[in-house]
Amino acid sequence: MSNGKTCSLLVIRYRVSVEKPSMLHVLRSKRQPCYNEFLMYYYSPTHGKVDLATLREIVSRYMSEGSKENYQIIVGTDSQKIKSGNGYDFVSALVVHRLGRGGIYFWRRELYEKTVNLKERMYREALMSLEVSEGFVELLRSNGVSRFNIQIHIDIGKNGKTKDLIQEITGMIRSSGYDVKIKPDSFGASKVADRHT
Repeated sequence: MSNGKTCSLLVIRYRVSVEKPSMLHVLRSKRQPCYNEFLMYYYSPTHGKVDLATLREIVSRYMSEGSKENYQIIVGTDSQKIKSGNGYDFVSALVVHRLGRGGIYFWRRELYEKTVNLKERMYREALMSLEVSEGFVELLRSNGVSRFNIQIHIDIGKNGKTKDLIQEITGMIRSSGYDVKIKPDSFGASKVADRHT
């Protein structure tokens, strides 16, 4: 998989406004192959380390075994400060929920070795979830998966310091074509991804 042909990534960049440091401008670049190993692998409590082809096979088999069931695909990202130094540990979780009958999930980690403020952290979590969602849509397109099937869970809520970010971050996600949930309904971020940070 080192040739990058099976890994397609929508790279999303952002920058801090010079005029208003509290504002973030979201910039999108073209879809490109990803060569970074962490982008090409996920981890599963059941299957261990899996590449994208294996992930597609596992998810396709899981959904075909219950072809008459209803599914919800959930993506969420959580982050925690690295205990042994500066920076943050970001974990994105991809959950395939067979409604009323459990589910399976996969996760990937990115260590970001820079100090960021709360707003930048929340944006980075949301952007990572968008990247995972776009990659999953591309990976499972032949199975009929689209943006309409994916719900993004973000780790912000109406209580606490993140409440002022709700409108702009949820607006960014909805404008990308995804449904979005915040606390207390964003268990994909606050429960599943949080297990691995």
